[in-house]
Amino acid sequence: MADNKNNDNKKKVSFNVYWIYGIIAVSIILVQFYMSGINEVKFTSRDAFLELADSNYVSNVSIVNHQRVDFRLNKEGVNFVLNSSRSEFQPLKKVYKNISNGMNSGTPVIQMEIADVGHFEQGMSEVNKSLKLRGKKPIEYNLKEEVNYLFTILNFLAPIIILVLIWMFVMRRMGGGGGGGGGQIFNIGKSKAQLYDKGKSTNVTFQDVAGLTGAKEEIQEIVEFLKNPKRYTDLGAKIPKGALLVGPPGTGKTLLAKAVAGEAKVPFFSLSGSDFVEMFVGVGASRVRDLFKQAKEKAPSIIFIDEIDAIGRARGKNNSFGSNDERENTLNQLLTEMDGFGTNSGVIILAATNRADVLDSALMRAGRFDRQIYVDMPDINERKAIFEVHLKPIKLDGAIDIEFLAKQTPGFSGADIANLCNEAALIAARHNKTSVDKQDFLDAVDRIVGGLEKKNKIITKSEKKSIAFHEAGHATTSWLLEYASPLVKVTIVPRGQSLGAAWYLPEERSITTTEQILDEMCSALGGRAAEQLMFGKISTGALSDLEKVTKQAYAMVSIYGLNEKVGNISFYDSQGRDAFTKPYSDETAKIIDEEASKIIETQYQRALQILTENKEKLVQLAEKLLEQEVIFKEDLETIFGKRPWEKEEEVPVIETPAPQQIESSENSDTPTSNETEETSVVEDVVESPTNEENKAE
Repeated sequence: MADNKNNDNKKKVSFNVYWIYGIIAVSIILVQFYMSGINEVKFTSRDAFLELADSNYVSNVSIVNHQRVDFRLNKEGVNFVLNSSRSEFQPLKKVYKNISNGMNSGTPVIQMEIADVGHFEQGMSEVNKSLKLRGKKPIEYNLKEEVNYLFTILNFLAPIIILVLIWMFVMRRMGGGGGGGGGQIFNIGKSKAQLYDKGKSTNVTFQDVAGLTGAKEEIQEIVEFLKNPKRYTDLGAKIPKGALLVGPPGTGKTLLAKAVAGEAKVPFFSLSGSDFVEMFVGVGASRVRDLFKQAKEKAPSIIFIDEIDAIGRARGKNNSFGSNDERENTLNQLLTEMDGFGTNSGVIILAATNRADVLDSALMRAGRFDRQIYVDMPDINERKAIFEVHLKPIKLDGAIDIEFLAKQTPGFSGADIANLCNEAALIAARHNKTSVDKQDFLDAVDRIVGGLEKKNKIITKSEKKSIAFHEAGHATTSWLLEYASPLVKVTIVPRGQSLGAAWYLPEERSITTTEQILDEMCSALGGRAAEQLMFGKISTGALSDLEKVTKQAYAMVSIYGLNEKVGNISFYDSQGRDAFTKPYSDETAKIIDEEASKIIETQYQRALQILTENKEKLVQLAEKLLEQEVIFKEDLETIFGKRPWEKEEEVPVIETPAPQQIESSENSDTPTSNETEETSVVEDVVESPTNEENKAE
């Protein structure tokens, strides 16, 4: 409590000294303007002045800076002005009335601007001649130079001040913005880490992190070590130097770090890898030094560096392109601070990245990052827990079957599930509902996976028929193949960039056999095979199918070692070191191309054979699809009967099936260790070509 009161007092007392300078400058300017306006009256008529001078009503005449005439009226002149009704004397008359009423004091100086000094002196000469003829004393006048020192100084300093302000603004922007920390130009080498200390936290705890059981255990152990170190040190254990969170985007790496900041009772420094990167040489290394200096002063403490690949990339790459080594200097300083000659006790480093393959090997070794915690895509049980967290703030229509939603979202990350719940609420609000029901979630899945529905898209009858048979071909082949994923829904309604789609709900598996890959490829080629069988010609509608099977075929031959001719060889480079060279000869490349093409053509002929044997059922299914536009698994059971190898417990009971359309891992030719084969839903879309003229005919 005492600390909080002291902090409050400091906040109340603190002020910026530049405000004082600003107030003084404004005060001087106002005083100057005010003093210059006292006892001064503007007069505009030269002829009226000469008339007053000819009547000997003026005195103390001065020509100032060859631009202005200053004079005063004597007593007779004042009486003349007060008794005059002429318009040119009204400003003077008003001033002298105020003097007589006591509103002003002193005799005012009357100012009159002149354009030509020679012309004015000629008029005064004629007036003096007239006065001499009448026996009166001529009016004397003198030339006077006035210097406004304030405005002279301001005119001199204004350009310099403007340049200094621009320079400071630019430096502040390059230094990272606002004041303090790294914002000022002289503090540009200071760390820009956000500090959570003295009760300040992110309001996120481990209870808010659903799933990620293994990752949470290791992270919680680090927090427990900081809270109760004696429990571990009594056994001779040492606190880990660092933990690296690795995983695909959206899986909750940063959320785990936020939970650590919320749970740990020690200072927590949070910043991004890009915060070290600056255009000035040496700034990154300086910020690393300052960050660890602050962390050591507050030890025990935790440093979290998000997206560490911004500064932690492997050294020595791309030097031939002339890039400077500022990032390497920053990395070298980070390596030294984490495990260098000096001691660094009591400081734990947490880092997160989804590009662990590009990090420098020296950064990944034990003693720097002792633990590499892989944060994988959530399985069905973890998705269920994530749904429970994100459904709390949503107003639901009765009880929502969370297990059903978890089964309908294979391959979804935690961020995808959060987006799904929000999208369902938006859809419910769009339809003026008071709560979110099950159908809203199913529509949200369709919206996220397939894109926005386009019922008004112009499609000719021939195109629609071709699309219907294309999708019916996918549905037929997948239904009749043992290892193909179970079908959920088929539609010919355009959605996103697709003209039609077939959605599947595969089992979640960690490895995939050759038979499973071949069945998936055959199912993907079923659409083009149906077009060939029914119309005798093919279209561009199979773009995504061909892309998918091509990647699968090349992966079978060159990555997974599933081809007899090439053998048990994998040319996959997980570190990306051979980006510009082939790890095989031209002869081997030719064999790989031939074998990949042979696999694809074999599965295409297999799909043609299956569809030829079931042509009547294919036509029946396509006609039903043309009639209803959307058909479900139950419609295929009516036409083909139940799949003999399908187990009842593996297929979820779907009242209103939800389409899934997440690209399988075979679509990537750079798999990680845990995603060797398909663990999500097979994409099967009739793509809308980039060129409208290339539409399916």
